[in-house]
Amino acid sequence: MPVIKGYEFFIQWHLTERCNLRCAHCYQEAAPRGRELSFPEILAVIEESAAMLSGWRDAYGIDFSPSFHVTGGEPLLHPELPAILEQMKKRHFAVYLLSNGTLITKPWAERLAALGVDGVQISLEGPAPIHEDIRGPGSFAAALAGAENLLAAGVRVTFNTTLSRLNAAAFLELVPLSKSLGVQELGFARLVPSGRGEALLDQMLSAEDFAAFCRQIYALEVKDLDVGSGDPLANQMDAAAASDSAEDDTFPWGGCAAGVTGLTLLPDGTVLPCRRLPVPLGNVRQDRLREIWAASPVLEALRDKTRYRGKCGSCPRWAQCRGCRAIAYAWSRAQGNPDYLAPDPQCSHNP
Repeated sequence: MPVIKGYEFFIQWHLTERCNLRCAHCYQEAAPRGRELSFPEILAVIEESAAMLSGWRDAYGIDFSPSFHVTGGEPLLHPELPAILEQMKKRHFAVYLLSNGTLITKPWAERLAALGVDGVQISLEGPAPIHEDIRGPGSFAAALAGAENLLAAGVRVTFNTTLSRLNAAAFLELVPLSKSLGVQELGFARLVPSGRGEALLDQMLSAEDFAAFCRQIYALEVKDLDVGSGDPLANQMDAAAASDSAEDDTFPWGGCAAGVTGLTLLPDGTVLPCRRLPVPLGNVRQDRLREIWAASPVLEALRDKTRYRGKCGSCPRWAQCRGCRAIAYAWSRAQGNPDYLAPDPQCSHNP
C-alpha cells in the first residue's frame, strides 16, 4: 500500500489549569476539575499516542505529521514542563507551546530552544489598552518581552488574537508591531462564548462583520509576516483556498479539526473533541485514545454530514469547513438548546 505523506494529527494538551492571568474571554470553567495527571501518567499518554499513530501507519499506510500543542492555563506553571516536552520530542512529535508569554524570561526561552520546541503561540489581543482590558495590567509589555526573548533564542513566534467586537477594529495595528519585533506569524481565532467568555456573548461579531473583517485581511499584502487563521469560516473566505466543489463532499478533509485531525486532553485526563467544545469523550485514566477515536458516538456524529442541522448540513463546502463546532455549541446553548451539530451562527455563506 502506498504511503500518503504528511497527514496531520495533533493533540492539544492542557497540562494544568493554573494561570497567572484571569482573562475576560477565557473558556476555562470557574470550578476546577479533578486531580491533574501525574508525571508518570503523562508519560504513559505520550507513549500511547506514539503507539496509536504507529499502529495507524502500519495498518493503513498513512504517514502522519503528529504534533502536541501544549498549553494550560499557563503551561510554564507546570513543574514538569521541560521533562514533558523532552519526552514528546523523543517520540518524534512536533511540539508547539501556547502561552500568554508573560513568564517567558530569557532563561526560559533558551531552555525551550534547547528542547527543540517548534514554535510558541503568544496571545495578543490588540494594542496595549485593549490587551490589558482583556488580560490585565502589565500583561502587554510582559507578553512582548516574552516574544522578544523567544525570537532572540531562535524560536518561531506566532501572535494570536481572540477576535470579538472588543478588538476587531484594532487588529491591523498588530501588523506593524509584529513586523517590528520579527514575529513570523499573526493569527486570529473567533471568540467562543463559553467558560468565563460566556459573559461576552454580545461581543461576538455578526456574520456580516466577520465576513468583512476576513475580506480585509485576505486583501493584505504583507512581506515577512504570515497573517491568517486556522478558523474554518475564515478559510472559506480566502478565495485561493475555498471551493464549492469536491470529489466527495461527505468526507471531512479540512476545516474544523474536531473529530477529524485532532483531540484535546484536559489536565485531569478528560478527552474532548476540542478544548472549546466541552463534550467529554472519555478519560485517559480509563479509556484508550485509539478506542475513543474509533468508537466515540460524538466523533462519529461530527464526521457525518447527514447529522448536521441547518445550512451546515446542506452546504457544498461541508467537507472543507463544517463551521466551528465549539461556536455552534456555545451559541445554541445560549439559546437554550445546546447542539454541537447546529449551524455556525457567524457564517454568511448561503449554500
